[in-house]
Amino acid sequence: MPTPAALGAWSRERRTEVRHALPLPARSASRAAIQAERHPALAVPTEWPAHDHPQHELIWLRGGTLSARVGDRLFTIAEGSGLWLPAGVVHAGRVTAGVELHDAFFAPERTPPGFDGGARVIAMTPVLESLLDHLGRDDLDPGMRARAEAVVFDVLEPGERRWELPLPGDARIDPIAEALLADPSDRRGLAEWAGELRLGERTITRAFRASTGLSFVQWRRAVRVHHAVASLAEGREVQVVSELLGYAQPSTFIEAFQAVMGCTPGAFTAGRRTVSAGPGS
Repeated sequence: MPTPAALGAWSRERRTEVRHALPLPARSASRAAIQAERHPALAVPTEWPAHDHPQHELIWLRGGTLSARVGDRLFTIAEGSGLWLPAGVVHAGRVTAGVELHDAFFAPERTPPGFDGGARVIAMTPVLESLLDHLGRDDLDPGMRARAEAVVFDVLEPGERRWELPLPGDARIDPIAEALLADPSDRRGLAEWAGELRLGERTITRAFRASTGLSFVQWRRAVRVHHAVASLAEGREVQVVSELLGYAQPSTFIEAFQAVMGCTPGAFTAGRRTVSAGPGS
């Protein structure tokens, strides 16, 4: 039986490349508060095992999606959002093929106001992305850099929380979570799981509510939608994604997606196209 710490990663795709943690950029003589960089597009799905950094990290991307396990939460990030990871917080991540990865490291003594909690989703506005791209240059004098950094701290703000999925961390129901993370189209219902695990349906329901704040059905729906985000970001059609996730009708999938994400799959895809046309495109 898996331990809670083992949960939280999707089943590994074929051709996935496992890499060590991204190296930290060297701090310059000017003692920059923020150091940003862009990485070449990744040709294959790529995964980073659990690690941490001595600096705060903000990671965002263009093309595809990022899934990251941080403690008892799973984040799925697409274009337009970023993930803030405080210094010292252990995390593991993976990205889909074709992603252009960006990150920025913040000096730990320069924590933005209100960011002294855990990991969180960040709204990657065009202004913020442009500023971080600007800070990725190596020809900025100290004054120019300091002014740009000050504006970053002014515009950095949390995004919507819809990208976050709580993980149970309850040994009684972890097998359910593991099965659904590996195969979101798994059709087993509450009664079937109760029989397999020799638990009462009410016990499973209470365990999901207590550990995630969601019912079993709501949590399964959220897992499917998180998978759908990655599939849609890779260019798959709504009907194809619906079938992959085990929905009998696309309309049912669209309703589930809207309930979790606050928009339809079509609007999500259109929004990504708009973001893609932004800075650096």
